[in-house]
Amino acid sequence: MTQEVVFSPSGLQGVLPAMPSKSAAHRLLLAAGLSDAPTTLRLRGELSEDIRATMRCLAALGVRVTPGDGTLRVEPDACGPTGDFDCGESGSTLRFLLPVAAARGVSGARFTGRGRLPARPLGELCGALAAHGCRLSSTAVPLTLDGRLLGGEFVLPGNVSSQYITGLLFALPLTAAGGRIVLSTALESSAYVEMTLRTLRRFGVAAEALPDGWRLAGGQSYGSPGEASVEGDWSNAAGFLCAGALGGPLTLTGLDHGSAQGDRRIVGLLRGFGARVEERDGQVTVSRGELRPQTVDMSEIPDLLPVLSAFAAAVPGRTVLCHAERVRLKECDRVAAMAAMLRTAGCPVEERPDGLAIDGGGPLRGGPVEVCNDHRLVMAAALLAVVAGQAVSVSEAGAVAKSYPEFVSDWQRCQSRRG
Repeated sequence: MTQEVVFSPSGLQGVLPAMPSKSAAHRLLLAAGLSDAPTTLRLRGELSEDIRATMRCLAALGVRVTPGDGTLRVEPDACGPTGDFDCGESGSTLRFLLPVAAARGVSGARFTGRGRLPARPLGELCGALAAHGCRLSSTAVPLTLDGRLLGGEFVLPGNVSSQYITGLLFALPLTAAGGRIVLSTALESSAYVEMTLRTLRRFGVAAEALPDGWRLAGGQSYGSPGEASVEGDWSNAAGFLCAGALGGPLTLTGLDHGSAQGDRRIVGLLRGFGARVEERDGQVTVSRGELRPQTVDMSEIPDLLPVLSAFAAAVPGRTVLCHAERVRLKECDRVAAMAAMLRTAGCPVEERPDGLAIDGGGPLRGGPVEVCNDHRLVMAAALLAVVAGQAVSVSEAGAVAKSYPEFVSDWQRCQSRRG
């Protein structure tokens, strides 16, 4: 999305409320849309493009979502379903709503998407649906879905997309027979599945954990809690916290230390890099310490790779980000894109099949960088300007609206508080 922004090299200080979690909002919206009564969701700030995609797809199911002042009012079965599921560029929306639409028996449901979404993995999920009563015109969007999802055993890999698992966890309780989800490989990004399981429990839906997956009884009903608040987003907080570790102090509020979000690990990672970190009463304060490199397993925290790559350029020595193969299948090939961004800035980096080895601590240069229309790379570019101590320009900064529409203004607000 074209929007040129020049990010200043100024460090960040002050206090900033964390934006609402996109991952939590997706799940709460869907559970509320499947419930027995209306639900009011509380969240601050402008709605991201991905959340708007989920709202559109809920409307395709006949759910009315009405924005208010810091709220979303979700009313199940309040309007006629359209069957037109415009998922935008949101992989979560597509992989969550496809099984749910199948379980609801939406005849002739049409799923579309933009950007890189048609190229992102979907085949295993489509195959599982086709084996259980559904007919799909394709294994990539655009596609048409017919039939009704039947219960049974669903065997899926755990190392391609945890979103497959989440979609079926939401859908199987709606079927008459229920079913069992069996993982054929180890589960990666397991924290996202735990977020889903917590959401199901919050809405009165039971899932039995098994050694290799889960069993869900059929014929269950989603019960609205009436109101629910969307917790702060650790993924989008990470870039700010990394910036705090380059100077600070910077405090983010509204973060749940007991959250199921995997990216809450950023706190421990920054401590491992040598930053000073304080946690108390739902807030995190970060300031600079004596930085040192480390090796980070990215398999459970793939969304952190871009900002950690930019941060590693400031850390003297070799930082290794490994087990990040799936990051190549996101909005862009983030491993290759971050290697290119760092090289443009003059940072030595080795691109590996599963990640990056970054030799940080040396002098860097600013200037224009390529972000591949990827929201996470826009955030990494902003951090890179602070690392380099020189301005960095981005021609596609509008891409950040996918997950954090107010990112640029929040970032610049923290820079203006210095001194």
